[in-house]
Amino acid sequence: MSEAGGATAVRLVVVEDDDSLRELLAAGLRFAGYDVRTASSGDDALRLVAQDLPDLVVLDVNLPDTDGFEICRRLRASGDEVPVIFLTARTDPDDLRAGFDGGADDYVPKPFRLDELTFRIGAVLRRTGRRSAAAPAGRLSCGHVSLDEVAHRAWSEATELSLTPTEFRLLRYLLANPERALTRAQILEHVWGYDFDGDWQVIETYVSSLRRKLDDGRLPRIVHTVRGIGYAARRPAP
Repeated sequence: MSEAGGATAVRLVVVEDDDSLRELLAAGLRFAGYDVRTASSGDDALRLVAQDLPDLVVLDVNLPDTDGFEICRRLRASGDEVPVIFLTARTDPDDLRAGFDGGADDYVPKPFRLDELTFRIGAVLRRTGRRSAAAPAGRLSCGHVSLDEVAHRAWSEATELSLTPTEFRLLRYLLANPERALTRAQILEHVWGYDFDGDWQVIETYVSSLRRKLDDGRLPRIVHTVRGIGYAARRPAP
């Protein structure tokens, strides 16, 4: 994940089998301030989405192995609600219907202008409640809990929290992926590191400690257990 001045950029995965278009898109979106990863096939796209947990996927429909419609259906079937914007030259109404029925959030026909795609990405991020490139740098929030990555500070409502470095990293990872069920393996890799050789139950200890600091019994719970999977930061119901 790229960082500029300590601020975490919005993460995109761009899936396009045309090498020149893929690199053009990646360069343009990076210039717009996004952290971009690329894939050239459906299988690579699924692996990258599972690995990087992007905020949005830009997905070409015509891919060499599996078409984009099927990739989106597989993501939705697995419970992954990451926003998806399709790129395609196929504008037949039946194709549009297949895309939206499969879980697409938007559909950009080729040829297109890069600034139009950038506008669409920002609109989908706002509409789906994902982080926006225009959000204050380094600020993450979910419900009454907020975190400043640059200042390395966190709050519950107006009360500043006293967190250990590991608690801070855990909270940052949860808040950076609101409403997403994060597996224990993903949490270990991102918070403790790939070379961690301890017991995964250490996560439970830190989650319990974090909950005690976030929730005083008066405020709704933010960090939830996802049975059989791991944990998620969830916004309280309105």
